[in-house]
Amino acid sequence: MAKKEKLTEPKPIKVKKTTTAIKKTNGEVKKTTTAVKKKTKLDLLDAIIFGMQEKKAHNIVCLDMRSIKGSLADYFVICNGNSRTQTSAISKSIEEQVFKHTGEHGHVEGEQNAEWILLDYFDIIAHVFIEEKRDFYALEKLWGDAEIKKIANA
Repeated sequence: MAKKEKLTEPKPIKVKKTTTAIKKTNGEVKKTTTAVKKKTKLDLLDAIIFGMQEKKAHNIVCLDMRSIKGSLADYFVICNGNSRTQTSAISKSIEEQVFKHTGEHGHVEGEQNAEWILLDYFDIIAHVFIEEKRDFYALEKLWGDAEIKKIANA
C-alpha cells in the first residue's frame, strides 16, 4: 500500500527572476528592478491539498492525468466532506489557499448545492464531494488509468 503524504502549509513562491526598467524623469535616469514570481503546477497542487487538509477533508487523492490522452486536466484532486457545510468550507479553504500562495482565481461550480463542488484551475481540477455523491460518481474508477496518489488526512 502506498504511503500517504501529509503536507505542511506551502511556502510562498520563490522569486525566480527579475525585470529591470530604466525610466527617465526630469533629466534623471532611474533604474528599477522588479521581482517576477514563477508559479508552477506543483505550487498550485500543494495549495489545493493544503486547503483540503485545513478543513479536515477525508480520503484525499491526487490523480495524475498527464499520461491519459484526451484528459481534461493534468491533475484531479478529489476529497469528500461529511456534510454540505463541510464541503462548502473545504471549497472556500481551497480558494483562499490557492489565492494566498499563487494569486490565482479558479472557476467554481456547484457551491449552491454543495454536494459536488468543482474548482477548475485549468491544469488542475479539484473535486469536493459529500460521501454519497463521491461513491455514486466514482471518479477514481472512471479515470482508472490515472496514477493515484493517496494524501494523508489532516
